Amino acid sequence: MLQAVCLRGLLLLLVGRQVYTEQCLKGSVNTCGECIRSGPGCAWCKDLNFTKKGEQEAARCDTSTSLKEKGCSPNGIIDPKNDFTKKADKPLSAGKNPVQIQPQEIQLDLRPGMPYTFQLHFERAEGYPVDLYYLMDLSYSMKDDLENVKNLGNKLLEQLKSITGNARIGFGSFVDKTLLPYTDTNEAKLQRPCSDKNDPCQPAFGFQHVLSLTNDGNRFKTMVAAQHISGNLDPPEGSLDAIMQAAVCVDEIGWGNSTRLLVLATDDGFHMAGDGKLAAILEPNKETCQLVNNKYSKSNLWDYPSVGQIARKLEDHNIQPIFAVTEKMKNVYTELSKLIPKSAVGVLSEDSGNVVNIIVDAYNSLTSEVIMAHEALPDYIKVKYTSNCKGGEKNSEQGKCSNVSIKHEVIFDVTVTVDKCISSQSFQIGPLGFSEKLKVNIQTRCDCECDDSKQLHPHCNGHGKVVCGGCSCEQGYLGQRCECQVGQKDVALLKAQCQKDNGTECEGKGDCVCGRCQCHKTESDLSFYYGEFCECDDEHCEKYDNKQCAGHGKCKCGKCECDEGYEGAACQCAKSDEKCKIDGVVCHNRGKCVCNQCECERGYKVPACKFCSTCQRPCQESGSCVECLAFGTGPLEKSCRESCKHLKVNTVDKMIKSDCRVKDKEGCWMSFTMTEQLGFDKYFVNVLKDRECPEGPNIAAIVGGSLAAVALIGLLILLIVKAVLYASDLREWKRFEKDRKHEKTSGTNPLFQNATTTVQNPTFSGDS
Repeated sequence: MLQAVCLRGLLLLLVGRQVYTEQCLKGSVNTCGECIRSGPGCAWCKDLNFTKKGEQEAARCDTSTSLKEKGCSPNGIIDPKNDFTKKADKPLSAGKNPVQIQPQEIQLDLRPGMPYTFQLHFERAEGYPVDLYYLMDLSYSMKDDLENVKNLGNKLLEQLKSITGNARIGFGSFVDKTLLPYTDTNEAKLQRPCSDKNDPCQPAFGFQHVLSLTNDGNRFKTMVAAQHISGNLDPPEGSLDAIMQAAVCVDEIGWGNSTRLLVLATDDGFHMAGDGKLAAILEPNKETCQLVNNKYSKSNLWDYPSVGQIARKLEDHNIQPIFAVTEKMKNVYTELSKLIPKSAVGVLSEDSGNVVNIIVDAYNSLTSEVIMAHEALPDYIKVKYTSNCKGGEKNSEQGKCSNVSIKHEVIFDVTVTVDKCISSQSFQIGPLGFSEKLKVNIQTRCDCECDDSKQLHPHCNGHGKVVCGGCSCEQGYLGQRCECQVGQKDVALLKAQCQKDNGTECEGKGDCVCGRCQCHKTESDLSFYYGEFCECDDEHCEKYDNKQCAGHGKCKCGKCECDEGYEGAACQCAKSDEKCKIDGVVCHNRGKCVCNQCECERGYKVPACKFCSTCQRPCQESGSCVECLAFGTGPLEKSCRESCKHLKVNTVDKMIKSDCRVKDKEGCWMSFTMTEQLGFDKYFVNVLKDRECPEGPNIAAIVGGSLAAVALIGLLILLIVKAVLYASDLREWKRFEKDRKHEKTSGTNPLFQNATTTVQNPTFSGDS
């Protein structure tokens, strides 16, 4: 146990002072104050001769470690730390005025960006008073429940006093707004909304406060006994209206410095913000007390409050609600309870006979869970909690501890961080449901206290005062050492010193003052351009997923400096080389793995080739080396060993398949395979022992082939001529046939005439 306590104390000591990475991301820095405001890792060297002549004062601003390495004396380093002071620190105690939280007020002087952690102690005091306000639904369906509640006072007080020794009880009731469609607006119905004419019935109403908190059980019984049931039309009730008034009317209800419980007893649901439009109520709820003669006067003028408004007001006034509802409404109010911190739900019996047990059980449950939280924080302040008890979490928005018994002390580690320089602010931290709070006062440490002389100093050429190692020049003088007088003639030379590569003066992002650039703010006005020529800024780096440096790095002079474990131009990748490995080797030793992809060097940058391998083997380029190494011939025969040392050649008798086929000097084909080795341009080559060389010429075949070719050509020419003549004759014949078809004469000789007379020989008989 002692070891655990010591370890916890050591961790708190480390965190309480400061835990951050020593890093100084400075922008345009000319003074000690600007340096300190640049970040929690920045320190300033005030040694007079720390900077060289012409060197910018920004060189004085760096991490403490770097400044020491550059020669700054230990006493010359200004590096303000966080400061913690207890202003009120009463010990935890019980009794009439118990103290349950320690300390009660603190002062934090914080450096922007540098977190500070302190311990907050809490102990439930025995006998801590309890205030319970009973808020009852008096719609007609709760008739039987009202009779039981009338006898509730003394019994409930006895139960609470047996736990705390000091308890008070109060009473209020509600129905709904007295407008359609919530309530029948007939005058008679407004005066007597109950359906049974024999029942005592009070006029319709929204919320009414009946009894302020008292420790007199008989008075509770008397006041509640005088109450009667009422009624409305629709099932949902005006519960949220009633809760709001019970919470904000602190004086009227009589809430004290106590555990505040608000019991809501109902058998139906609730109207909420927006439902008022049904009755033409458009004005939103103003969250203020509006009791006139103990009745809610704005019931028909203001809309119902929202659940968010109710949750906020209950938390602001440290009131813990207990929803005592019927079984059918359990799920509805369980969901409501999830939206309201420190609330509980219990199920009523048919006549509310078990309401005392519900309240006692809910009280024990609520008070045994401690939730440490803060009120609305000022801008640029963040608070985190760590609780190492049951139900606790680390670095959460609220600190939680479960099953905390009376007189049991719990400790919360509270970490406060201020993001930027602010004026003095304060806020409160405390356990929900308790009125005791810790007041936290905050100031920021954004200026340097150097205790310099106010006299003109020789270091500043007698024209300025030394301020934290730098010079504050008197009017009419400028420069690092106040060496430039306004109106000096050498303006052109000074301006040239502000131009990078004869370019724009201070890159257009600063003013040239006495030969040195004084940089402007960036476009966002959140930081400065910086660098000798104002060429740098920390806002324009590559983005990924719409986040600068993917949220895994810092922008430094236009380039992302990735957090540990990330890489890539935009820090978009977690470091890994698993997808770059082949047989355990990254990128064949020819490149580096970035974002699980190989970035290859030299001639291996072909986009289509993964793992920096050779996509196409250099067969033709390697032919001369293969020839000289395998066969001892070729153009590299004399320089083979020197020129071909990147190849290791082996001759083989057989080869199933070759990668390369290249001719040697004599015209023979060499067949070989090339296997890449790790590194650049290294191959293992298997060469087929036998080359394929061409055979000598066959004269007989050449002559015989030539004669046959001549004869064949002559025959082809004759056939072509014959074909041309035949085609010509055929064409003429077809033309002749066509002309004949178009003739108009009979085909007889036109000069021939038939005989005009016929002479017959009488002696001719016709016989032969």
